[in-house]
Amino acid sequence: QVQLVESGGGLVQAGGSLRLSCTASGIIFSINAMGWYRQAPGKQRELVATITSGSSTNYADSVKGRFTISRDNAKNTVFLQMNSLKPEDTAVYHCNFRVTTRQTMGLTTGSYWGQGTQVTVSS
Repeated sequence: QVQLVESGGGLVQAGGSLRLSCTASGIIFSINAMGWYRQAPGKQRELVATITSGSSTNYADSVKGRFTISRDNAKNTVFLQMNSLKPEDTAVYHCNFRVTTRQTMGLTTGSYWGQGTQVTVSS
């Protein structure tokens, strides 16, 4: 089984910065896409940023120019550097990995989620 553990959330004033990280552990053959999603109270979960195994990135329009996603393949870790934070960035942030694992019957690819880390931006 694969587990994702996030860290780096917290309380910050508007204009401040935070850096989130998410590390996968388990019997991992390879990690394909990695991404960050967020869910604010009363709203649906939305995509924040993704990064492919080839390090191509994609961002939500609302965070372009402020957030940067990166990955360390050797450590099975994805990062989200968040600058110029706004109150509307307040949400629970979840990481998501597409992971290929070696099972008895061969290779299997699945989607795994972290438990979420709270980011609160005060005005």
